[in-house]
Amino acid sequence: MQRRSAERVARLLDACAQVLDEVGYDALTTREVARRAEVPIGTLYQFFAGKAALCRGLAERNLEAFLGRLGSRLDRDPVSGWQSTASVVVQEYVAMKREMPGFAVLDFGDPQPILGPVEEAGPGLDNANELVADRLRPLAVQLGAQESGDLATVLLVAVEIADSLVRLAFRFDPAGDPWLIAEAQQVLGAYLDSRLGQLMPPTINTE
Repeated sequence: MQRRSAERVARLLDACAQVLDEVGYDALTTREVARRAEVPIGTLYQFFAGKAALCRGLAERNLEAFLGRLGSRLDRDPVSGWQSTASVVVQEYVAMKREMPGFAVLDFGDPQPILGPVEEAGPGLDNANELVADRLRPLAVQLGAQESGDLATVLLVAVEIADSLVRLAFRFDPAGDPWLIAEAQQVLGAYLDSRLGQLMPPTINTE
């Protein structure tokens, strides 16, 4: 039963991502998601209270996927400083925006139009960037950042920088404007370097 439930949740989240890509957050309906997932609408409400909860579930899955990609990338290609760390973070974030269904609209919890000004976005899900910053904190410490009361604030500012610049890149170009993506890497790296200092090559423990 647990396996069947997990499979149904995965199908619902996959369908949610597809519908987000096609019609955006405002036009998404739970009925259409249930139809795409080939489950009764009542089954959807067994797992999610409504559209916002459904999108929050997709956002949480997106964040887990992002952290997994970062861990795999850093294990494969160890970084040598905060500038290269920033490049990896932005590259993986951009890749997910280009490749992962629904991510360009929702990412980690703030529904955005695929194109158009940010102010046209649908209602956001609370504290998305704060959650991302908090989940990145153990990785930052593992990479050499000193645990302190300021680290949470530094990481939140870093997430806001990357989020704003990458969204700007995708506002001007559906595939992501290359110059703005490069700027996001440079600005994020410079900020992290100034606040956290130079990073010695880390040993990534994936166990």
